[in-house]
Amino acid sequence: MPVNRRLLRANLLLFAAALLWGLAFTAQKAGSEHVGAFSFNAVRFALGAIMIGAVVAGLDRRRGIERARRRRLNRAVAGPGLAAGSMLTAAAGLQQAAMPDTTAGNAAFVTGLYLVLVPVFGVFLGQRIGWPTVVAIALALTGLYLIAITDTFSFARGDGLAMIAAVCFAIQILAVDRYAGRLPALRFACAQFGFCSLTSAALALVLDRAPFAGLGPALIPVLYGGLISVGLAYTFQVLAQRDAAPAPAALIMSLETVFGAIGGAIVLHENMGARGYLGAALMLAGIVLSQLGPSSRPDRAAAPPRAP
Repeated sequence: MPVNRRLLRANLLLFAAALLWGLAFTAQKAGSEHVGAFSFNAVRFALGAIMIGAVVAGLDRRRGIERARRRRLNRAVAGPGLAAGSMLTAAAGLQQAAMPDTTAGNAAFVTGLYLVLVPVFGVFLGQRIGWPTVVAIALALTGLYLIAITDTFSFARGDGLAMIAAVCFAIQILAVDRYAGRLPALRFACAQFGFCSLTSAALALVLDRAPFAGLGPALIPVLYGGLISVGLAYTFQVLAQRDAAPAPAALIMSLETVFGAIGGAIVLHENMGARGYLGAALMLAGIVLSQLGPSSRPDRAAAPPRAP
C-alpha cells in the first residue's frame, strides 16, 4: 500500500502539536497560580500572533509579494480568523479557568472529550466515520468516565469547566477544518491568534480579579504557552488539517491528554491513581484504533501546498 506522504506529514505535525500542548498543561497549571485565566491567554496568544506574523512578513519579503496582494490575503483570513479565534477564546479561557480547581492530568484528559465530539458534530455536517472511529469513541468515553467521574458520580468544578472547554475545542477544530485548506495557513493562524488575544484581553478586564497582575512570576509558563503551545503547536494544527480529516485529526491531537498526565506526574508530582491510569490506557487504545480506519482527504490530497 503506497504511503500518502502528505497525510503522513500531517499526522506527524498533529503528534508534535499534541506533545507540545500536553506539556503546556503543566505550564498552564503553574501560570494559574499567579495570573488570571484571560490575562494569561491574552498575553500568550499575543506572543504567538507576533511570532507567526514575523514569519509571514519575512516570507512575504522573500517572495516579493507586493503590498496590494498582501492586503488581499490579509482580508481573506480576517473573517475566518475571527470565527475560529472566537471559539479558541472560549475554549482556552474555560480550560485555563479550570486549572485552579483540578490537576493538570485531569484537565488534560477531560479536555480530551473533544475527540468524541468532533466526529459526532461532523456527522451533522455530512461527514462520515468508520467503525474503528466508533469503537475508538466508545473506548475514549469509557476512559474519560474513569478519569473524571468519582465513585460518588460527581466531578470537580475544574473538570466541569474543562468539559465545556472540550465542546468549544471541538467546534474550533471543525472551523479550522473548514478554512485550513482554502486559506494561506500561516496567515490564518496569525489572524486566529490575534483575535483570540484581543478578545481575551477584553474579557480579562471584565472577568479577571486582577487583570494582567502576576505576569512576572508566571514569565516561564507564559513564554512556553505563547511561543511553543501557541506559536508552534496551533500552527502545526492549521498546517496539518489541510490534509487530515477532522475526526482522526482530533484523535491524534487528543494524545495531548497522555502527555499532559505525564508532565503533571513528572513536574508537579501528581498521581491519577489506578482508576485514572486505566482510563488513560483506554483513551490511548482508542487513539491507536482510530488510525486503522480510512483517514485520507481525497478532496485535498491532490491540492498543491498553499503559501503562508
